[in-house]
Amino acid sequence: MAIELAEPDVADLGRVLDSLRGWQHDGAPVQLHPGDVGWHWRFGAEATAAAVRTWSRDDRIVAVGMRDGPDLLRMAIAPDADHDVGLAERLVADLTGVLPVGVPCVEARFGGALRNALAAAGWVDDEPWTPLVRDLAERVRDVGLRVRVVGPELVEERCAVQVAAFDGSTFTPQRWHAMAAGPAYADARCLVGYDDDGVPVAVATVWSAGPGRPGLLEPVGVHRDHRGRGHGTAITLAAAAALQEMGASSATVCTPSANVGGVATYVAAGFRALPEVADLRRGAR
Repeated sequence: MAIELAEPDVADLGRVLDSLRGWQHDGAPVQLHPGDVGWHWRFGAEATAAAVRTWSRDDRIVAVGMRDGPDLLRMAIAPDADHDVGLAERLVADLTGVLPVGVPCVEARFGGALRNALAAAGWVDDEPWTPLVRDLAERVRDVGLRVRVVGPELVEERCAVQVAAFDGSTFTPQRWHAMAAGPAYADARCLVGYDDDGVPVAVATVWSAGPGRPGLLEPVGVHRDHRGRGHGTAITLAAAAALQEMGASSATVCTPSANVGGVATYVAAGFRALPEVADLRRGAR
């Protein structure tokens, strides 16, 4: 059956989110999550739709790609299409043609056939990432940090810590409200953690894919002036506890392997590091 590449409009994004939710399973590689689309929604619904591509067979979405910045397309594939060679070959053809030269990087953490086809077409390993997962079957221990769920009254604090945690961050209250207005945020929570002096020091946003499915931490950050005091571990524990309350089966996160401190923080919060997986970059022609 023919595979159709589509550029969804805003009205189609609900169907995209439904597909991504259904593809999240414990034990599967950490791939594009509905929360990733939800986090992108801070740029607005139209910008999010413009960043997304779908591949469908017989009117069923079997793959989703989302542009994340100028250099990267992040992929997700339906679990039953993991070994679909025909789909993989079509994806490689489209990825090679759709992405302009100079924007050649793909995140393809799931889909053995796709990774094999990319390698055969000359794509090579790029930046390695470390996925991490925490089972939520048992109660998450107390975090030792006062944590509040963000509502409109806390948006300024939440955004200020985000900007102080990530160099180059452009997160603003306007962008928070755009994100919160998106459909994915109905299954999300933003958290702010406060130290003993009541100073906001850490933030996290968690995204559920529905009860019994893995949830996502995206993003997690600690104010640059308050690092080295255990706040990263504490806010990560709070994020895991929030997902547990929302019915998630596990909590997932992925960070560059070069972020050794970040990996150590997640491990300290009870996450288990999975084998590294590299993005794939188009080789020289």
